[in-house]
Amino acid sequence: MQTEVVLGIGGNKGDRFSYLARAREALSREMILISSSQVYETEAWGGVAENGSFLNQVLLITTSLEPLALLQLTQAIELSLGRTREQHWGDRTIDIDILYFGDQICNSSSLTIPHPFLSRRSFVLQPLAEILPKKIHPILGKTTLELLAECTDQGQISIWKQAK
Repeated sequence: MQTEVVLGIGGNKGDRFSYLARAREALSREMILISSSQVYETEAWGGVAENGSFLNQVLLITTSLEPLALLQLTQAIELSLGRTREQHWGDRTIDIDILYFGDQICNSSSLTIPHPFLSRRSFVLQPLAEILPKKIHPILGKTTLELLAECTDQGQISIWKQAK
């Protein structure tokens, strides 16, 4: 059975756009990519980012994997793209977050779905609103647009324009 899953991808180290592209490519080899938002450039959220702003994107995929198997796959992709976990919310080449897994709710020691900070991050809600504006958060009972309107995150976010 295929499940629609929403992923958030982002990073701020090295060739940020290349890392996003390589993550999308690796994910596409394992599942079906249905839709992707534009790429957004955003301020760091929650931690110290010595390498500056992030590029972020939201993807809608379908997969036959179960949530924990998908988590293992995304972490393997992160590792293959040079991700290190030295500082919580610190700099990274790539981060792949499971935002939604269908309408499932999961609270395990290794995985929380929906992503616990989704409703507090404009850098997630803005691109999510682009591709799934009416998606209803299964716990909060609000659409992406409603969550975005209520979000108090004031971090700078803009559509990224790749240099020519």
